[in-house]
Amino acid sequence: MNALNDLLKSFVTQCQKILGDDLVGIYLHGSAVMGCYNEKKSDIDLLVVVNEAIPRDIKHRFLDMVVELNTYAPPKGIELSIVKREVCDPFVYPTPFELHFSIAHLEWYKTDPLDYIDKMTGTDKDPAAHFTIIYHRGKCLYGKDIKDVFGAVGKKDYFDSICSDIEDAETEIMNDPTYIILNLCRVLAYKKEELILSKREGGKWGICNAPEKYRNLILQALDEYSSDRSAKWEENNAREFAEYMIAQIRN
Repeated sequence: MNALNDLLKSFVTQCQKILGDDLVGIYLHGSAVMGCYNEKKSDIDLLVVVNEAIPRDIKHRFLDMVVELNTYAPPKGIELSIVKREVCDPFVYPTPFELHFSIAHLEWYKTDPLDYIDKMTGTDKDPAAHFTIIYHRGKCLYGKDIKDVFGAVGKKDYFDSICSDIEDAETEIMNDPTYIILNLCRVLAYKKEELILSKREGGKWGICNAPEKYRNLILQALDEYSSDRSAKWEENNAREFAEYMIAQIRN
C-alpha cells in the first residue's frame, strides 16, 4: 500500500496547486477503502469536489497531471470524477459532473485533449453508487469532512445506479466474468437486505444466499478477484447464473 499512499499524496498536492481555493475536497472510494484493494487488478477511485465550474485551461492542466500520475498507478489506473459541491447535498440524480477520467479514455485524451475536455461533461448515474460508498465508508484525503459535503443518496437512486452497471450482464458476462459475477451478488444483496457491499463482500454474501449449484462459480470469481490467478470459466454455467440473478434482481 506504500505505492498507493505515495501516489495519493502526490495527487492531493497537485490538486491543491491546480484547483486552488476552488477545491472543496478529495475523497477516496472503491476497493481501497473497502478492504479489497489488489494492486494487480484494482483501480484507484477518486472524487474531487469543487465550488465552481472549471475553466477549460484548468481542466487541461488537471488532466495532464492525472495522465502523468497514471503512469505510476496499477494496471487498471486512476478513475475519477470532478463534481460541483451543489450537486452533493441535496444529492442530484443523475449527477452532473464537470470532468471524468479513466484509462478507457486515455488514448482519446492523448489524441485530442481539447475534444475530450469539451465532450467529457454531462450527467451520469454512476456517481450515486460512488457517493453512497463515500458517505458510508469513504475516506477524505483533503478538505471538508464527508458529512459536511455529501448528503445521503436515496435508496431508489442508489439501486438504479448499481442496476445500471449490470443491466447487460446476461450478454456481457463472458467479457469480464469476475466483475459481473461479484457485482450481481452485491446488487442482489442490496435488493434483498439493503446491504452496501464491496465486490468481495458481495461474493461472500452470494455464497451463502445464491443456489448451491452456483457456489463454485462465485468462489472462482472471489479467488480470481483477490489473487494473481486467472480462472477458466464454464460459459453455460456463467450465463445461467447471470440469467438467474437478473431475474431475482428484477423480481
